[in-house]
Amino acid sequence: MTDAAIPPWRERKAKRRAHKAPLSQELIVATALAILGEEGIDNVTMRRVAEALETGPASLYVHVAHKEELHELMYDRVLGEVTLPQPDAARWKDQLKQLLRDQLGAMLQHQGIARVAWTTMVPVGPNALRHGEAILALLHAGGYDEGPAAYAFDALSLYTKAVAYEGSSWQAGDLDQAEAARRGQQVQDYIASLPAESFRYLRDAGKYFNAETAQARFEFGLDMLLGRD
Repeated sequence: MTDAAIPPWRERKAKRRAHKAPLSQELIVATALAILGEEGIDNVTMRRVAEALETGPASLYVHVAHKEELHELMYDRVLGEVTLPQPDAARWKDQLKQLLRDQLGAMLQHQGIARVAWTTMVPVGPNALRHGEAILALLHAGGYDEGPAAYAFDALSLYTKAVAYEGSSWQAGDLDQAEAARRGQQVQDYIASLPAESFRYLRDAGKYFNAETAQARFEFGLDMLLGRD
């Protein structure tokens, strides 16, 4: 077939291929994060990423083993957005609290990634490992021995992921917000109807559980775990 006989659609396709970046793990993860931002975590599949890259799913498996690994790579990329501090024994607690705030912010910025963080048993990506080392280094700078530092690291990580997961569930629409609001109001009304002589404190606590108090509750939890200065 001569050049003149090449169908226009095939010529356009060839030009697109010529300008496409070479397929790589980095490109796949970046594309997956773009899909996450536009369509949510449930739509981040190998097939959907392949479609966005104008290739077949089989070509992705050379770089990423399966969807679960892709999600873990995405989570690790998000952690890479957070700056890690150099431990300073004079202000280790402030450094640690800021690091956890930054982790929370990064997970909430990428709606749905907190679900990955919560369901991934032991993150072992390069950024996850660096974050673990940084948290442990800060705890050691604060005087924690090896065992207590490990336990504190676990508790702080679980707490931050849980808060991110709760917030992300609301943002990403994992919960039917209208239904959740209706049931929430029902619960508040029920608690408010309890006899004051038996539930004096519980009756008043409900007003502190809402979106407006989310940051204050997170900060209070950090103080509970690490103590106030």
